Amino acid sequence: MCKGMRYLILTLVGIALTVGVGQASTHEFFRAKVIRIVVGFGTGGGFDIYARLVARHMGKHLPGNPTVIVDNMPGAAGLVAANHLYKVAKSDGLTIGNFTGGLMMGQVLGRPGIEFDAQKFEYVGVPLTDAQVCILANRSGITGMEKWMASRAPMRLGGLGPGTAPSDVPKILKIALDLPMRLVEGYKSVADVRLAIDSGEIDGICGTSLQAAQTVWIKGIESGELAIVLQMVPQAHPEIPKVPLAIDFAKTDEGRQLIQVGIHDMARTNRLYVLPPGTPKDRVGIMRRAFMDTLKDPEFRADAKKSKQDVDPVAGEEVERTVARFFNLSPALVAKLKEVLK
Repeated sequence: MCKGMRYLILTLVGIALTVGVGQASTHEFFRAKVIRIVVGFGTGGGFDIYARLVARHMGKHLPGNPTVIVDNMPGAAGLVAANHLYKVAKSDGLTIGNFTGGLMMGQVLGRPGIEFDAQKFEYVGVPLTDAQVCILANRSGITGMEKWMASRAPMRLGGLGPGTAPSDVPKILKIALDLPMRLVEGYKSVADVRLAIDSGEIDGICGTSLQAAQTVWIKGIESGELAIVLQMVPQAHPEIPKVPLAIDFAKTDEGRQLIQVGIHDMARTNRLYVLPPGTPKDRVGIMRRAFMDTLKDPEFRADAKKSKQDVDPVAGEEVERTVARFFNLSPALVAKLKEVLK
């Protein structure tokens, strides 16, 4: 064998051994580890319920079968958790952030308090595209959109803070549909909004998901104390086909555009699962595959059905492209969104 051929074979063997060792060490890394899902909202809300569902099943789809737990880090409508993931959490693949994509749009809009660059997060995926709805207490006297639009008294709606659907969606609807409403912000979770509605402090919520409606709100809906009066989706959800669509009530083309970009498009990123910037790419890939495999798992799906949670996943690569599009919106649309969501 000539010297050149011998050198080539040795080089190829060395590369194969290096790749094999790298793969083995990456897979071995997760063994006996604990992975934390840091949820940016309090316990009992839609984000918390779904994250705990993911945590129960994801470990078996990761090499080494690590334990997956949920830590709640509420504050500033998820911003505390997002900043923590960016600035504090180690980039080792053992910490996953779970917060709303509205915070990513918040960077585009120049909202205060944002200490991250959304374009540097590593996006794991989104478990479902939210079908967002408005829910009102029947004691308000508003049982449908015609009564709401004709009401002289504004509906008091509970919000979590800028960058979250229960705060941003009402602001867009108020302008696009000319709806009489008053937003009351500062609640830590959708569960806290539910308690405020039960006590009569507020009248309802806009921007919660149909999935949350089927868990957090189900008793009130089944008893007739609460009613879903509007849904914010391009096409009616098959489970509530008679509930009207928000975009059909838009007064202008600009209003329809605000609903499309600020509500429909945002829904695809509403339940973000992300890794800190700088997480090794091989671990990002492993986490993305495990996340999608978890959502396809028959046992997970059965558990989700039992918990009345929908599954409609968006892969991490697509989420990354969607967030990138936020940073390419026209200056005119960004300016209008700033005005509406201020």
